[in-house]
Amino acid sequence: QEHYGGLQGLTMAWIGDGNNVLHSFMMSAAKLGVHLRIATPRGFEPDLRITKITEQNSKEYGTKLLLTTDPLEAADSANVLVTDTWISMGQEEEKKERLKAFQGYQITMQTAKSAASNWTFLHCLPRKPEEVDDEVFYAPQSLVFQEAENRKWTI
Repeated sequence: QEHYGGLQGLTMAWIGDGNNVLHSFMMSAAKLGVHLRIATPRGFEPDLRITKITEQNSKEYGTKLLLTTDPLEAADSANVLVTDTWISMGQEEEKKERLKAFQGYQITMQTAKSAASNWTFLHCLPRKPEEVDDEVFYAPQSLVFQEAENRKWTI
């Protein structure tokens, strides 16, 4: 909102794990007028109960929702590209399996080429290089440090 001047009509692409951070976006996006495009590998989809609520919210608030396994499809025309850790606390023993499952999900400039011309990138940190490459993470379009500062004020 700070960057775009408002959220209504923006498209957010989540590329990564169907985790708690994605669930938060799913529960709020439609209510804020944000279209949501989600790409997760098979077996790592968001919770079905959250998905059903999100589908209802999208209908109620007139936003679009896409669930796919294709990161480039999710990124297509998106204003905001978002990812998060692929390996959360308590999942360390699954690291090898998860890294294999998430191959092709790293956000790169190739991903950004599918996005809208005014794309930005968010990640709640700390980030791992397999989730987003340095070129995107340190790009002028990356808002991760502003995001971190904003989070600081809520803690």
